[in-house]
Amino acid sequence: MNTPTPAAAPVDSGFVDGYLPDDEVLSSARARAEDLGCPPLSAGAGATLRFLAATLRAKAVVEVGTGAGVSGLSLLRGMAPDGVLTSIDVEPEYQRAARATFREAGYPPGRTRLIIGRALDVLQRLTPGGYDLVFVDSAHIEYPGCYELGVSLLRSGGIIAFHNVLAGGRVIDPAHRDPETLALREVARAFREDPRLVPALLPVGGGLLVAAAV
Repeated sequence: MNTPTPAAAPVDSGFVDGYLPDDEVLSSARARAEDLGCPPLSAGAGATLRFLAATLRAKAVVEVGTGAGVSGLSLLRGMAPDGVLTSIDVEPEYQRAARATFREAGYPPGRTRLIIGRALDVLQRLTPGGYDLVFVDSAHIEYPGCYELGVSLLRSGGIIAFHNVLAGGRVIDPAHRDPETLALREVARAFREDPRLVPALLPVGGGLLVAAAV
């Protein structure tokens, strides 16, 4: 007689985020982010970004949504020593905070390229196929456009990642039909159906949607 498989225990996000605790620089960056009103990604999501960048030995990374530098620092810490992070944001104040974070962490200015502007405008000016990793953490309404442009920037084997795609459970609740939730559903569906990608949805950072370019 077959024994039923026990249901998996729910993921303890507190344990996941505490597995690799923040150091002093990351803690300072989080404080800046809170002061600016731009909530930073979780420690678990940051550790995942660092892992992905290290696995790729990434030298060229694009980040959409600079914030106060929490995600950028996570990416830099996983990248190759000569890698360059290109980070895009519409808010100059956020990028000033991020520069302070990178400086405190000991990264010289040449390791980062901070661009002020709309993501959908800037991404079009970047080199197609020239990047190892693209990370998007911006206005959800822009996610479909960032997906289309971001995939075109990846080299073969590169990875694209979108933060907080579950939006606190709104995406899986059919009652939510607002434009941002619909945009998130569109991106999740596109990842799953795109023959150029090998996708996965990771239970960190409010849902980290990732895919490798084949």
